[in-house]
Amino acid sequence: MSPRSPSVNEELRRRSRERLLQATVELVAEHGYEATTLADIAHRAGSARGLISYYFPGKRQLLQSAVHRLMHRTLEAALSREPRTRDGQELMARAIDAILGLAADKPVVMRAHMAHILQAEGFVQCPEQQRLAGLLRDTVVAYGSEDADSDYPMLRALLMGAVFAVLMPGAPMPLPRLRAELFRRYGLAWERGVPPGGEPPGGTSQAIVLQWPEDAK
Repeated sequence: MSPRSPSVNEELRRRSRERLLQATVELVAEHGYEATTLADIAHRAGSARGLISYYFPGKRQLLQSAVHRLMHRTLEAALSREPRTRDGQELMARAIDAILGLAADKPVVMRAHMAHILQAEGFVQCPEQQRLAGLLRDTVVAYGSEDADSDYPMLRALLMGAVFAVLMPGAPMPLPRLRAELFRRYGLAWERGVPPGGEPPGGTSQAIVLQWPEDAK
């Protein structure tokens, strides 16, 4: 049997890494971060336990890469869904809804992620984080930013703050209210993106919402 080519080996490594990342999200969502072991993740992924150490220094880094992958894939799907568009305001609305949606759909995973990035080590610099950053930056550019290097970090900070507020134990903020604030910040009409439940923000009437000039762009 002839040896595998470098490209085949690279593809096998990529698939193995992807399975570990997917298994991490699934298990943390099901059992929480503390109850999920690296052995559990390896078993779910069909990989050897030692393979995790080959790719990741530890469980914290594995979780962050897994969540960055989840966020990237969710954002990518939202931006490219039908009907496809190059409308910068629609893309910004989709991006906001995609990230806020994860806070609602994957609260256990996202809460664990936020807890870890607030530790001293901060963000894990990994391919998944870089791909997520690239999509968000592209969204800011499509929106019309003339200074994406400044506007992208602001969008990232606002989204992180909103996710934290949705997930705050004991005092969560309603997602529709946070969405409305972000939409006002970027001058987006409420009906863009994926409005939660099709309802106007904060229970106010649609007529009142349409009186806000910055939301009617």
